[in-house]
Amino acid sequence: MSNFTDHIHELERRWAQALTAAKVDAVIIAAGTPRPYFLDDQSPPYRMNPHFAQWMDGAECPQSLLLVTASGRARLFFHQVEDYWHQPPVQPDLQGAIDIEVHRSEDSLMAAAIAAARRHNRVAFVGETETPADNLPFDDVNPALLLNAIHYGRARKTPYEVECMRLATTTAVRGHRAAAAAFEAGASEYDIHQAYLRESRQTDADLPYSNIVALNAHAGVLHYQHYDRESPARRSSFLIDAGARHKGYAADITRTYASDASSEFAHLIATLDAHQRALIDAICVGMSYVDLHEAAHRRIAEALAEHALVSCSPEAAFASHITDAFLPHGLGHLIGLQTHDVAGHMISAEGGVRLPPRRYPALRLTRAIEAGQVFTIEPGLYFVPMLLRELRKSSTSADVNWSRVDAFMDFGGIRIEDNVLVTEAGTENFTRDAFDAT
Repeated sequence: MSNFTDHIHELERRWAQALTAAKVDAVIIAAGTPRPYFLDDQSPPYRMNPHFAQWMDGAECPQSLLLVTASGRARLFFHQVEDYWHQPPVQPDLQGAIDIEVHRSEDSLMAAAIAAARRHNRVAFVGETETPADNLPFDDVNPALLLNAIHYGRARKTPYEVECMRLATTTAVRGHRAAAAAFEAGASEYDIHQAYLRESRQTDADLPYSNIVALNAHAGVLHYQHYDRESPARRSSFLIDAGARHKGYAADITRTYASDASSEFAHLIATLDAHQRALIDAICVGMSYVDLHEAAHRRIAEALAEHALVSCSPEAAFASHITDAFLPHGLGHLIGLQTHDVAGHMISAEGGVRLPPRRYPALRLTRAIEAGQVFTIEPGLYFVPMLLRELRKSSTSADVNWSRVDAFMDFGGIRIEDNVLVTEAGTENFTRDAFDAT
């Protein structure tokens, strides 16, 4: 991408500013090392340290190190061991934006990194402490002042990062289209998942998170983790929460479908879809995401009243916390190199935080909304037995039309999730744009 070099210049600016604030002259960032399961010689899929990955244009560089200074170009110490058990990593093409040294052995790489680090007075180390950091002349490990500033800044995406996320979304939407068609054809959860992978041209290891593929009541398990191999005898609903990555950047999309397009559940999906779009339309720079989350609860209250799931007013359903049983998670989260990107609760580069309100402990994003942020908007309306049992025992139980609620239990629930970029002029909805284009 033509804007990768500009992306690197922005990272150099951010890190130089953060290093100065932390009174550090340079930092060694470790890519990380694949590690086997306990008492095993097999490893889970390798994921790089996101602080390292942000510089790498999607290249995987296990066991490599990156030296970043408060002034001057970054230098990659690239580990390319000769191996016949596994394919060695390919040297990244970083468009000349970063100096690269290739080392065939860990000893050679470490010696070169040590020599480079010793040219600076104070050197920090960022990465897993299980890496061979003890051999490096660092003065601090994962210093809070440095990481706070970098984490806070990562919420504002560069044009390069924005384009990566658009492309990740396009990949994910191809999979979503195939999954919806597989559901309509009567496929099992497992077969729907395979259809998603096939059309998006991903393996399970490529996914930013494990796909949620839930038929019927399984949609009421928020992070449902299984794939039934057989189709249920009766098909009511389908919820899929599935994403993709492009050069390390994630897309995170959820859609819900009814088996009968004329059913009440289908109308409930349409209602939530309209409320989700309205929430996105209301987004503006300077707004608190907490206020947006509260607006989502008020809209859930409206949906409950509109569909006669409650007998009280929407205002009463919100005030009495009835909506909490139907929407138990947060409205969304920052997204980028990590599906749930860092710093959602931070309110300053110095490390100040705003914790979620007591009523909404699962809310992952409490920051003021700024141009350049990319986050999800994912309201839900669920029929979760555990939560509804508690609501049935509460003082507000009489305001719930339990016969109506019970009629929806087998559908599990609804979630609709888009990935949204905030701009000074409004929002860009990666997800809707990608669906409209396919």
